Amino acid sequence: MVVLAAFTALGGLVAALAGAYGLRQTRRITAAGAVAQALVKAAPPGTERPTLQFETGDGRVVEVVSPVPPTRRRPLAPGDVVDIAYDTGDPRETVLLGGERAGLDRAFVGAGAVLVVLGAVLAVAAR
Repeated sequence: MVVLAAFTALGGLVAALAGAYGLRQTRRITAAGAVAQALVKAAPPGTERPTLQFETGDGRVVEVVSPVPPTRRRPLAPGDVVDIAYDTGDPRETVLLGGERAGLDRAFVGAGAVLVVLGAVLAVAAR
């Protein structure tokens, strides 16, 4: 029972940290990143997500896989132009403005916290 409690708490900790990291990255890029307009291109064969092509402030053309899953309310279609924020140090790190997945990241933090507490309860109950 103690092993189950440890695995539950550890899994919860990993989920909470993943959600917190996602929230931090989204906030950092949105606050300190540069804003650009990106052209949505068709998804490469074998993938579900389209690519986004945009020009950085220094004139480089960058193409990245969309950070938004195709299951969003209004999927991105080839030819659409969307606003993004990108990390000026690494333009491959992007956030689709208006399509941030903060809800999913918060869910990971919440579910992780619940699993950590459940693991602690299981550990106490096993003694």
